[in-house]
Formats: sequence, C-alpha cells, structure tokens
Amino acid sequence: MDTAKVRLYVEHPLGAGQTVPLERDQAHYLFGVMRMGDGDAVALFNGRDGEWQAQVTQAGKRGGELTCRTRSKPLQMPPDLWLLFAPIKKARTDFIVEKAAEMGAARIVPVQTDFTNSERIRQDRLQAHAVEAAEQCGGTYVPEVADLHKLDRLLADWPEGRQLMFCDEVLAGEPGGAPLSTLTPGPWAILIGPEGGFSEAERSRLRALPFAHRVALGPRILRADTAAVAALTLWQQALGDWGDDRGGEGA
Repeated sequence: MDTAKVRLYVEHPLGAGQTVPLERDQAHYLFGVMRMGDGDAVALFNGRDGEWQAQVTQAGKRGGELTCRTRSKPLQMPPDLWLLFAPIKKARTDFIVEKAAEMGAARIVPVQTDFTNSERIRQDRLQAHAVEAAEQCGGTYVPEVADLHKLDRLLADWPEGRQLMFCDEVLAGEPGGAPLSTLTPGPWAILIGPEGGFSEAERSRLRALPFAHRVALGPRILRADTAAVAALTLWQQALGDWGDDRGGEGA
C-alpha cells in the first residue's frame, strides 16, 4: 500500500482490520476535493491509538468507509502544558489555537480578563481549528480547546502542583522576571494577556500567587498572538520536548 498523503482525524477506534465509517464532510473532502477512490491510502489518527495507514474500501458522495492496515506512528503525547489566553479578533484567535496545537500544547483555555474584548467564543469552531492543525503538522494528539473561563475563577480553583508562566508585558525592556533556566519541570500553564494588557488588580494578584512566575518575552511589547508563539517557543526549549526525548509516548 502506498504511503498516505492525506491525514484525517476520526473519533472511531483504530486497529488492524478496523473499519472506519466516514461522515459526509469527510467523504466530500476525500472523494470530492482530493479526488481519492477505492484502494487509495489515508493516514488516520484519533488522539488515542496512534496513526494508522488505512485504505479506502468504499467511496461515495455522501459517505464511505476506510479500513486500517498497519500502524505508522505510536501515540505521541505533548508535555503537560496548558495555554491560557484572552480571545482577541477572530482571525488572530484562530491563529493562536492553530499554533498552540502545532507547538505542543496539551490543553488550550480561553480566559476572560478585565480587559478582554470578547465575552464569548465558538468553542466548537476553535476545536475544529485544533483538529486541522494536528492533521497538517503530523501530530497524533489533538489538544482540548476549553470553553471560555473567567480568569479570577480559574486562578481560585487552580490545580495543585501546576506552575504558571505569567507573561507580564510590564517587564518588556526592564530587568526582572524569572529566568527560564531557574524554572523546574512538571505540569505547567502559560498565561497570555489581552490586547489592553492585564489590569493592575490582576497583575497584583498574579504576583502574589506562589505558583506563578513572571516572565519577560524580550525587550518589546508583543501583540497577543505573537506573544503566544514566543512564550510557547521559550517554554518548549527550556522545559518541553523540543530536541530531546522528554515528550510522552502512548502504547
């Protein structure tokens, strides 16, 4: 069987000989857009069973069926890292979710801060963007995109043992902040503020939290979407799975 050039996320269990029915949109993409047919190869993953090479065994305009043949990748879990960010304009929020999925965030949590412009999100649409990013970047895991949480409530119910990298724009170009080399491995979260920055009340509260570490993202204040990518890059290089074997692997 030829190596698949198309990757598809599915909800169904995957295993040798397992048949996977296609939803209408998936069938339209494979057979209408990509012009695939019986016998063609498709790579499947579901976030649990790794990646499997499958063949088209039934192709139709409104549905179809794939059959798993061999496993091509084990499940590769990302580090235990959450990205917390305040939603901004639609296209830039989409960008943050896509890049977080590509760069190895395990969970993505939109948060409402004092200066957040948006009071609601389309969680299902953002989750779809995370799926598409995983399909395109070769990932075998899709991070959960949570619904919008109020930052103060999230901090009040913060899980024990999880540290927080608080990206404080006030530190831009100023001395201070925790050097990343001093931070310790373990469960983490990164917090990116809204376009208007954090309020003084939020900043004071964050500074007082024992699990929060103020970090500078360089000498300039970054836009929220740029800050998310910069923070994920710095964390992955210092504490994550870039360039070594610290990333998790499933069965």
